[in-house]
Amino acid sequence: MTSPKPRESDLIYDWNLIDPTRERPAQSRHIELDDETLRDGLQNPSVVTPSRADKIRILHLMERLGIDALDIGLPGAGPKHLEDAIALAGEIVAHKMHISANCAGRTVEADAAAMVEVTQKSGLTVEAALFIGSSPIRQYAENWTLDMMLENTTRAVSFAVKHGLPVMYVTEDTTRAHPDTLRALYGAAIDCGATRICLCDTVGHATPDGVRRLVEFMKGVVERTGVKVKIDWHGHKDRGLDISNTMAAIEAGVNRVHGAALGIGERAGNTPMELILCNLFLYGYIRRDLTAIGEYCRAVSEACHVPIPNNYPLVGKDAFETGTGVHAAAVIKALRKGDPWLADRIYSGVPASQFGREQIIRVGPMSGRSNVIWWLEKRGIPVTDATVDRIFQAAKASDRMLEDVEVEKLAAAPAER
Repeated sequence: MTSPKPRESDLIYDWNLIDPTRERPAQSRHIELDDETLRDGLQNPSVVTPSRADKIRILHLMERLGIDALDIGLPGAGPKHLEDAIALAGEIVAHKMHISANCAGRTVEADAAAMVEVTQKSGLTVEAALFIGSSPIRQYAENWTLDMMLENTTRAVSFAVKHGLPVMYVTEDTTRAHPDTLRALYGAAIDCGATRICLCDTVGHATPDGVRRLVEFMKGVVERTGVKVKIDWHGHKDRGLDISNTMAAIEAGVNRVHGAALGIGERAGNTPMELILCNLFLYGYIRRDLTAIGEYCRAVSEACHVPIPNNYPLVGKDAFETGTGVHAAAVIKALRKGDPWLADRIYSGVPASQFGREQIIRVGPMSGRSNVIWWLEKRGIPVTDATVDRIFQAAKASDRMLEDVEVEKLAAAPAER
């Protein structure tokens, strides 16, 4: 007689959730997502700009994943950028998608005017994401004065609002900007009608503690205006703190976070959207079908000519594979219990099945005999001592994992006489 299975909560002691002194945000609140793949992501020096057809395919995958908004480009950059933005906005209208769109632009009337044209020609009201540098180092390099920055902000935001566009006011390099400058710039933008503000870690400077301090400061700035304004977070991964910073921003209370597929973007890139989705799922913020994540990442990989490393989290070839004997044995024991939930978590912090993947047992130099037996059983190949020995000895003599075709040949080899 087997003992009853323990409760799932008794099988994993979660140190992430036990600190009673740390206030966690209500996980029932909706965290919005803004996908920068097709604009900021394309600033990566190694990417190839996707064709319009590929952009539309990627847009549909964003919709399937429940992403709330995407940046459809900087239409003020030239005719092709304008035409692509109109096409993407038109696709959203034609298919009655839930996803909304925004366009990036400098705080100049010409860029805002291009966004007005996108709206008029597509029938979709796009959000104007108007940006300006804000840090002292940028001001010094550009010979900008605060008065000039305020004048540009006021003129561009007022123009967009006058023409019926919702405005997200964006300061570049927010994480290195002086509080007085941020207070003045964001205050001016809100006074002119901006309904959303975006805090940017443009050069990947921030740490999670810095993010929390900045968000708390900006919440105070917004509160003092008396206007209902949403706050966005836009992170980069130059220090490898992108996901940590994004989760810190969420915990601090931002309304929307930005990312790009596979983390593509300038220099080291943006926060990876697929990993934001993964962590929001694991933190309990979202409950939705995320099995299209692999297709989304592969579509961007192919369209932008960005290879996915084998060990990349979630969608890399090796993300849910093991050939190590002890690890594989634990997974196999869970599978033999007929418990897919257990097998998906015994040696994985991410449940593969929730993201359209499965746990894979491979055969290689660090494998045990159980790897070989499971591999054979999985494919309906008769398990004999001779077959297991032959594969096991070949694996131990190898300097890498054996490919399936190699194991198949070994399994089919005639027994020695």
